[in-house]
Amino acid sequence: MKRIFTFFLMFGPTILWAQAQQPVRYIDKSTMNLSVKPGDDFNEYANGMWLKNNPIPAKETRWGSFNQLRDFNSNAIKTILEKSQEHKNHYQKGTVEKRVADFYAAAMDSIAIEKLGYEPIKSDLEKIKAITSKNEIYQKIPSFKVQGLGSPFYGFYVGQDRKNINTMAPQLSQGGTSLPDRDYYLKSDARSLKIQEALKNYIKTLFSLTGNTNEEALKNAEIIFGIEKKLAQAQMSRLEMRDPYKTYNKFAWADFQKSTPGLDWSNQFEILGVSKPDSILVTAPKFFTELSKVIDETSLEDLKVYLSWNILKNSASYLSSPFTQASFAYSQVLTGQKIQRPRWQRMSALTDDLIGELLGQLYVKEYFKPEAKARMVELVANLQKAFEIRIKNLDWMGDATKQKALDKLHAFTPKIGYPDKWKTYDGLEISDLSFYQNIKNASQWAYKENISQLGKPVDRTKWGMTPPTVNAYYSPVMNEIVFPAGILQFPFFDANADDAINYGGIGAAIGHEMSHGFDDSGSQYDKDGSLRNWWGKEDLEKFKAKTALLVAQFDGYVVLDSIHVNGKLTVGENIGDLGGLNVAYEAFKMTKQGKSKKKIDGFTPDQRFFLSYARVWRSNSRPETTAQLVQTDPHSPDQFRAIGAPVNMDAWYKAFKVKPGDKLYKKPEDRIKIW
Repeated sequence: MKRIFTFFLMFGPTILWAQAQQPVRYIDKSTMNLSVKPGDDFNEYANGMWLKNNPIPAKETRWGSFNQLRDFNSNAIKTILEKSQEHKNHYQKGTVEKRVADFYAAAMDSIAIEKLGYEPIKSDLEKIKAITSKNEIYQKIPSFKVQGLGSPFYGFYVGQDRKNINTMAPQLSQGGTSLPDRDYYLKSDARSLKIQEALKNYIKTLFSLTGNTNEEALKNAEIIFGIEKKLAQAQMSRLEMRDPYKTYNKFAWADFQKSTPGLDWSNQFEILGVSKPDSILVTAPKFFTELSKVIDETSLEDLKVYLSWNILKNSASYLSSPFTQASFAYSQVLTGQKIQRPRWQRMSALTDDLIGELLGQLYVKEYFKPEAKARMVELVANLQKAFEIRIKNLDWMGDATKQKALDKLHAFTPKIGYPDKWKTYDGLEISDLSFYQNIKNASQWAYKENISQLGKPVDRTKWGMTPPTVNAYYSPVMNEIVFPAGILQFPFFDANADDAINYGGIGAAIGHEMSHGFDDSGSQYDKDGSLRNWWGKEDLEKFKAKTALLVAQFDGYVVLDSIHVNGKLTVGENIGDLGGLNVAYEAFKMTKQGKSKKKIDGFTPDQRFFLSYARVWRSNSRPETTAQLVQTDPHSPDQFRAIGAPVNMDAWYKAFKVKPGDKLYKKPEDRIKIW
């Protein structure tokens, strides 16, 4: 799987309709639980009645601010796409409107899809059956990537060299498994065993649907699970993958070839369509050494079964209903989702995933105002100024390191709303008659577009998210903070709201992404985006000591029965939250409202700021989803994000009169201050 070196905010959705309902009560007491003291459970105080009155819809795995906004954006996209269907025959060939309309029309033609069954993948499966030698297996592995069939065994992509950021380099990453995390294969607790059985049953079902007997399908499930378990044992853990130095392994071509004698990389790269480079970047060298052994020791017939499985799992969601139902039944065990999302919603999301910068052009015309972008530019500048003040006032960092930190802060590139230069998708064929072929074509196009970057200057205009996305990210190698149009809406942002609301919402989001440049991982990149130490030795030791305190704080939070938050896995996001909220508060105090004590709807400016922040994190989650995310997600559960940063801020204690004896109280000397 491609490793993308970005840090995501994972904020909740925002609701455009709130802007249309005037006047808006931005802090609504009816959604709060005023019977709870803020100092005992700030999340419950801020969001309690909303959480009680908003159960998770059957089609969702979680429901909160993010999901509401994403749901709104789904409906906004649906409106655009349905309008495109009404005028489809009037659009000129090759226009953005025509290509989007054709893609969605094919995706929604369920009658044609049902008639085809698994016909779209039949020839690919037959080609696997016809393989007669291990040499053909080695040929097939890279051809999957080129043909848009997935990435069996390992990932390959072209990306920036983290120590030479102006160079685009070929990179190999570990892969080959189907479950969300390697540990699911290695643990034997009841929850993990249940998920293992769900995967095996899913494998069995898909093979049965393509003509295998029940006995053959059961056997295939065991074969595939056995191969994937060996690959999982060779993989680096998620915690190890957080260390950018551990995953930066540069090999001379000949040296890497020696470490994996069973894999002819010259041949692999030739099929991948990439010239043999002088050197290659490898995220997990041990994995590839073991992979070479696994392929060598696995029989030809078992390898054919494994390759067939990769075709099946990568296509199941795009075939007839027996396949999509099997795929959903498997995901139900992982997430607890009750019913499948309606087809229009799944296909709208797929359109955004695969041709998002075509759809995005139509989205921003309807749903993103120029004044929103102008206001965001102003907010980013204010947050940057506040961050500068905080760095200068740090009492634990020396002057030389402070200057390096300021240099990095000043080098940040903000991207707001949508790209200045849109992808054209030149060469991508889209038909309104062939849904699965459109999927393959889009995958093939994306791969070719990626490898075409070799030997070219780094394109700093590219975006890693589409405009309708309700999220944001920071890229350390680009040293940029990116805010798609989708998140620039209430409750994160509303041009009509008072500053407390906007600074507690989108302001904290901006500060969060800025703080990723200075978290445990992002802080290892310099102002140019290079993986290079810029810290003084003593300053770095103090920083690590402070992050260790934050790890311990989140380790103490209990999520589900005996499951705790993983403080080490989530520390980057927790630093982002803590730094982001502090920086947003600093910027807020520079505003006229921030300097006043005038109440609105019974709350002081500071109270509104913190309540706005907590509201972003109101969320209900299914137990199965919660258990999975604790193991796989670098973000802490939402209820702990609502309290994790405020309990370390003196201003929060003052705003809500939190005192010793309150459950969330921390002594002033124990409050963690990093940025």
